[in-house]
Amino acid sequence: MKNKKAIFSTSVFFFLGTFAFAQEKDTVKTNNLEEVVILGSRSGARSKADSPVPVDVFNIKESSVILPQTNVAQILNAIAPSFTSTIQTNADGTDHLDPAQLRGLGPDQVLVLVNGKRRHTSALVNVNGSPGRGTVGTDLNAIPSFAINRIEVLRDGASAQYGSDAIAGVINLGLKRDTGKLTGQLSYGGNLTSAANDHTGDFDGQNIQVDLNYGNKIGKRGGFYNITWTSQFRNPTFRAGTESGNIFNAYNAIEQRALNNGVNLSSLFSNINTTPNSQQIINYIHQYAQDVSYFSQAFQNQIQSATTISTLQGLLGDNVTDQELAYRGLTRKDFNMQVGQSKLNNHQLFANIEVPLNDNWKLYTFGGYSFRHGTSGGFYRRPNQSRTFTGLYPNGYLPQIGTDIQDLSLSAGIKGDWKGWNIDFSNTFGQNSFNYDIKNTGNTSLRFNSPTEFDAGGLRFSQNTINLDFSKKYDVWSGINIAFGAEHRYENFKITAGEEASYSTYDVSGNLWNGNSVRPTDFFGTALPGGSQVFSGFKPENAVNKNRQAIAGYADFELNFTDWLLADAAVRYENYSDFGSTFNYKLASRIKINKDLNFRFAGSTGFRAPSIHQIYYNVTSTLFTNGQLLEVGTFSNDSRIANLLGIPSLKQETSKSASVGFTYRIPAANLSFTADGYFTRIDNRILLTGQFPRSAVSPETQLIYDAERVNAVQLFTNAIDTETKGLDVVISHNIKFSGAKLDNNFAINLNKTRKVGDIHSSGSLQSPSLENIYFSEASRIYLEEAVPRVKASLSNQLSWGKAIFYLRNTYFGKVTSPDIIDANGDGVISTNEHQEITAKIITDVSLAYQFTKNIGLTAGVNNLFDIYPTKNLPASSNNDQFVYSRSTSQFGQNGRFVFTRLNFNF
Repeated sequence: MKNKKAIFSTSVFFFLGTFAFAQEKDTVKTNNLEEVVILGSRSGARSKADSPVPVDVFNIKESSVILPQTNVAQILNAIAPSFTSTIQTNADGTDHLDPAQLRGLGPDQVLVLVNGKRRHTSALVNVNGSPGRGTVGTDLNAIPSFAINRIEVLRDGASAQYGSDAIAGVINLGLKRDTGKLTGQLSYGGNLTSAANDHTGDFDGQNIQVDLNYGNKIGKRGGFYNITWTSQFRNPTFRAGTESGNIFNAYNAIEQRALNNGVNLSSLFSNINTTPNSQQIINYIHQYAQDVSYFSQAFQNQIQSATTISTLQGLLGDNVTDQELAYRGLTRKDFNMQVGQSKLNNHQLFANIEVPLNDNWKLYTFGGYSFRHGTSGGFYRRPNQSRTFTGLYPNGYLPQIGTDIQDLSLSAGIKGDWKGWNIDFSNTFGQNSFNYDIKNTGNTSLRFNSPTEFDAGGLRFSQNTINLDFSKKYDVWSGINIAFGAEHRYENFKITAGEEASYSTYDVSGNLWNGNSVRPTDFFGTALPGGSQVFSGFKPENAVNKNRQAIAGYADFELNFTDWLLADAAVRYENYSDFGSTFNYKLASRIKINKDLNFRFAGSTGFRAPSIHQIYYNVTSTLFTNGQLLEVGTFSNDSRIANLLGIPSLKQETSKSASVGFTYRIPAANLSFTADGYFTRIDNRILLTGQFPRSAVSPETQLIYDAERVNAVQLFTNAIDTETKGLDVVISHNIKFSGAKLDNNFAINLNKTRKVGDIHSSGSLQSPSLENIYFSEASRIYLEEAVPRVKASLSNQLSWGKAIFYLRNTYFGKVTSPDIIDANGDGVISTNEHQEITAKIITDVSLAYQFTKNIGLTAGVNNLFDIYPTKNLPASSNNDQFVYSRSTSQFGQNGRFVFTRLNFNF
């Protein structure tokens, strides 16, 4: 801790000391051009300080040499305080796609552009217990970071300019345009931490990544092509504690002794209540119980005197875990879950191409393809559980969720000048698919005939966007710009059913269970569940193939009344084929007090259309809820059960946003300040409800629960209204001295989101008790407190000759676990009592050296001091498996990451 404070203090000293030095040395000048931004304006590039709305600009091409992080989401999480994204664990498909949030709002409330064109979202719906639950975000990691030149982050509502989703802001990824050289990186790293390998120490999470980029000219008019290839091979991390729950019962012990002698007790019955082999089973239990040496004589006597199956069932459920582990030569850690980052193999190809037709017009195209295969673990199926068929798995098993994620994008267009008008006509297609391959598992109801791997089906989202944009500058006043255009967007969402065995339950004859036929059971008479364990496949009745269309028109006016007064106005109309239309506007202004001081103001309305996924997504999942595993059905908005419960059709979220801020520069000190306060009100926010248990609904609705074989139901609905208030502050400074250059940057984001007004419950769910499920306490935490309300970073980069030294300290504010537990230890569990996960500072440090003009080497550490989040209290740990919360988004639970990177160019 002392070392951490020392480095943080040194970082602050660098910042303040060099500022003082710069004030004394007024003659020190820099030749850096001021950063310009394109995002947020249709009039072309202008300086970041002169923008009427806050825009951050990050030079990814340069920072990729020195940063420990290698994918887009994690890079932004490190360098942009208003942005949050962490690797998830044990959240099904979300393990392979990191939800990203801006300014504390949802993953689906930030719009992503690539080269200024709308990027498609992921096919995945985040339905498990993680920040962003119920949302559909954009898969930023489908785009190789090595293909990106720079990232612009517009931190202001912009729906009137860019359309749906831009409530929190817009992220624009600008692709590289480099020509004439091959550049590349070979990176290797892993987690060197005391918590590696389930807290036994050493090294895990090894990551190898190869990046290549090549560009060349096309013709002599400035045409080019630039191509990037990235391959990543990431091993999992292991952060579980030591399984502390019950693993073996007395029946498991006897069963193992029988197996040792060639007798499989499970082969003697399918349904223990109807088996004709009762006496044979009883005899074998009497025989092999005598081989269990640790049974007491009294217990042996009870077993030997039992003459019925029911009597033995009452005896053999006793816990014998520790004794049986010793007998089998196993430890409790052998039954751990795989908690930590998932295993990934990721391959990406991206291209950016421009071909001039003449001096005024050019064709362009960009896009790429990525394939990602991920493997993550579920909950361990222990031998003493009915979902484990011990006839095949006497020690249980750890099921794995495999995903194949394919992402395809292609944008093509023509742009140029016609009589002073800038015209851009383009078509952008994108598709993301998410297919599930469930491994090392079984359909327990099939017993000995179960496969161990299942095709569980998948999701696919496709989007095609056509844009026609016009803009023209007029030499009136100090310049005005007029822009207008139209957009057509087509969307398709598809769910594909898995193979039959992945979702079906079978009877004792191996036929599909019809609701009346006899089901197989375990020894204790509990029916064996169907479907592939850990992730039940999509059923044919889940399969959908739905589409919708949207058309939009916009107008945008930028008026420079004088050199000191700028005003922007934008209006946009959109009409959706499935829910109707919306009209939005934005007004923004910048007042230049002098050449170094600007004030800026903005106000806007906005919207987010319900994603087509949220309308039609439906599936049954095994979820860990309140300490138990439940079969939970997520039903579509147009389903019969939604109608019976009175869930209304989804409609758009609407927003009102306002921001006010200033920018100030001190050129003599190479110092700049920006500060922006913001407020966003969102009405009819779409959320995934809590889980309505069968006991809470009408008898008619209970019949549907039974037919769908679910214990609980959750649905998407326009549940609440929210308000978000926040402040962004950015301070930048650089200085040159003695042949060296020092860049210092400080940034902080403060935000607070809260529910306002009543819950928008409906139909039969309007009672006070059910409103607590409609918008549950856990949902409130995910919305308001699972993401840091305070995040700050202070970075220092010293460039000297061929060397670059980089130091970053990031402060992650406190977050709250959504679990309702006895957090204060008073023996009473209040309805809103949660564990607080304290704030932490993470330190990154790296050193790069350019040996020749072609070869360089970087080495460094992310999380230098091996900092971890606050440990879970026992009630939230699932038998000590989740040492740290898996339901918050702070900085992850992988610990120290060390890396080295070879940089080359030819």
